[in-house]
This record gives sequence, structure tokens and C-alpha cells, in this order.
Amino acid sequence: MRKEDKQAIINSIAEQLNENSNFYLTDISGLNAEQTSKLRRLCFSRDVKLLVVKNTLLRKAMEQTGKDYDNLYTVLNGSTSVMFSEVGNAPAKLIKEFLKTADRPIVKGAYIEDASYTGNILDFLANIKSKNELIADVIALLQSPAKNVIGALQSGGQKLSGIVKTLSERSE
Repeated sequence: MRKEDKQAIINSIAEQLNENSNFYLTDISGLNAEQTSKLRRLCFSRDVKLLVVKNTLLRKAMEQTGKDYDNLYTVLNGSTSVMFSEVGNAPAKLIKEFLKTADRPIVKGAYIEDASYTGNILDFLANIKSKNELIADVIALLQSPAKNVIGALQSGGQKLSGIVKTLSERSE
């Protein structure tokens, strides 16, 4: 491969790293053609981009971005694939689901919202809440007191109207 071609690939990978704040480094070696095709289709349906890369080119692209990927450099050995996603836990959930039918992909590391993770972390990553899930939780917490007040006012009004009705029906 010519030097210009390598530089073009490095620039392309660096651009994707800058565009996506969430990516997983995985090992999909050992999957047969049918399993690989199934994994790629699953990735496509979940808006996860799967990219098989050379470790040296990926490392150079990581260095080119200027971000702190120091923890991830240690896992750049053997076969490496990168899964890019908008949602931080989407690749982890996808991998957990795929592992029910195959023994790969193996998570080597992940970079989610400016934090890097390495080691046996699949369960932890799958349970991380996405930004939208956290926003929904905050909104639900903010709505809870208002719902309690409205519920109390409505039940009190029904009680009061019941008492008035009973008193009006009572003959004195």
C-alpha cells in the first residue's frame, strides 16, 4: 500500500473518531462469513457502524485527533474492529445479543463520552444509560411532585364534594 493511500485511510478514521464520541474496539476474528454478515446486518439495523482496521493505522489516527486515548493503545493488538455509535450503550447491547449465538465479538476497549474503558466490561457498558435515557429520568423526577400535588387536590375535591352531597341529602 502506498504512503498516500495509508494517509487517506488514517485521515478517514481520524475524521470518524472526531465525529463520534462513542466507539468500541472489538475482536471479530474467528467469525465465519455467515456470522460476520449477520453481525454487519445487525449493526446496520441498530445504527452502529462496523469498521475493520489495521492497528497501526488506527493508532496513528487516534494520535492525529489529539484526544487522550492512552488507555486504549494497550489493546491494539491482534485483529481489531471499531464500532461507532451515537448512543454509548448501543454497541454493548448489540454485542450481548449477538453473543447468544456466537462466541465473538470480544470487547477489547471502549471510548464513551471522553472516558476510556478496557478489560472485561461488557455488562457495565450495556447498563450505562444513554444521554436520552438520563434526560427522560430527570424529566420523570421533575414531573413526580407535580403529579402528586394534582392527585392530592383531585382526591380532596372528590372527598369534599361527597361530604357536601351527603350533607345536602340529609334531612334535618
